[in-house]
Amino acid sequence: MADVVRMGIIGLGNMGSSHAKWIQDGDVPGMQLTAVCDHSPEKLAKYEAQEGLSCFSSAEEMLSSDALDAVLIATPHYDHTTLGILALEKGLHVLVEKPISVHKADCERLIAAHTNEEQIFAAMFNQRTNPQYQKLRDLILKGELGELRRIQWTITDWFRSEFYYRSGGWRATWAGEGGGVLLNQCPHQLDLWQWLFGMPAKVRSHISLGRFHDIEVEDDVTTYMEYENGCTGVFITTTGEAPGTNRLEVAGEQGKVVIEGDDFTWIRNEVQTTTHSAETNSGFNKPAQWHVSIPVASGGEQHRGILKNFSAAILKGEALLARAEEGIHSVELGNAMILSGLSDRTVELPMDAAEYASLLQEKIDSSTFTKTANESEGADDFASSY
Repeated sequence: MADVVRMGIIGLGNMGSSHAKWIQDGDVPGMQLTAVCDHSPEKLAKYEAQEGLSCFSSAEEMLSSDALDAVLIATPHYDHTTLGILALEKGLHVLVEKPISVHKADCERLIAAHTNEEQIFAAMFNQRTNPQYQKLRDLILKGELGELRRIQWTITDWFRSEFYYRSGGWRATWAGEGGGVLLNQCPHQLDLWQWLFGMPAKVRSHISLGRFHDIEVEDDVTTYMEYENGCTGVFITTTGEAPGTNRLEVAGEQGKVVIEGDDFTWIRNEVQTTTHSAETNSGFNKPAQWHVSIPVASGGEQHRGILKNFSAAILKGEALLARAEEGIHSVELGNAMILSGLSDRTVELPMDAAEYASLLQEKIDSSTFTKTANESEGADDFASSY
């Protein structure tokens, strides 16, 4: 194996430039930034004089060069699919920002292009590095919570102003972004949802288009989910509420976990709820409980952690924390929520990818945004600008 990964970045917006800085600052062992690409001459200017760094205005030209072994795609959402496929066809290792594609059908196209197992193909789901979510997943996988009964995630601290949405013509449009809060801000929570709890069987969603802002996509969502085992889930999000809340509550047979801020609390039943209900001689008393405050730090290494893992997977064969193929699940959840809300009906999963693609195309056709060449891969990186 090589001793260094020559990394290229397509898209030098908010996150693309941050990734470049972390790599150049030496925060990612075994990785060297050797190529960058953007349509914007202004964004390329700061890199052009740097020794050992190749600059490109064309993604295809960069991907066809011998300047890199791997590429990070940090462009607007729609370009993730086409650029990801091209990079895989060129034999490069690929790390794609969230979401991996805008809709399920494009996810399937992108995933199908990954035919060489020796090519590392990962997604930037950086919140999987958060020790709180890792601990919760460990408890679930080990059966410590018992069978899950109810999940509720209120994630309403994604506040965005009118100024934010006016800062780019592509923002919050069907043609430029492909959705709103579910496609821009919440891919992380949707990924964590499926990573922790798996995929539901049914989704019933209520969404509002431009409830709090002058935009054409969703900025307020309340979704109810059902699982095959009877577990239910509620997912609430918006960009129009302040100060907002980020609270995840998971109830199982063995008690309840609440994650909010830096706190990780487990109210643990000594006896599983169903067993206690069947055996108790009282009509009201609950199972005896332990109140456990688990000292788990929040945060984690986030984007740097995913970059380190990507580098180690290439150089040392380390297992990926966020395989790109898993990215289809969060996209499908978001698509199903939008489809359910716009069609005013329950959507069963797996959902019909073609049906959603058709609905999205109708929205794109009536969108206020018309994509131009300069607003493609060189645009400000709303794919990961939150």
